[in-house]
Amino acid sequence: MEQLEEGKTYAWCACGKSENQPWCNGAHAGSEFTPNVFTAEENKTAAMCMCKQTKNPPYCDGSHMSL
Repeated sequence: MEQLEEGKTYAWCACGKSENQPWCNGAHAGSEFTPNVFTAEENKTAAMCMCKQTKNPPYCDGSHMSL
């Protein structure tokens, strides 16, 4: 679970290589992956996808249960 701050911009790692999961650290450089950049619309605690299989990026949708 991650605490998101209203108005703050985040870059969710889409490649899985970042050492700062679930956030991008630029490890995707040279690949076809790009981070999912978004601005939090409200202060909230959110489950961020760590398996990168979600159909609702960057949020966890339970897809890890079927891996």
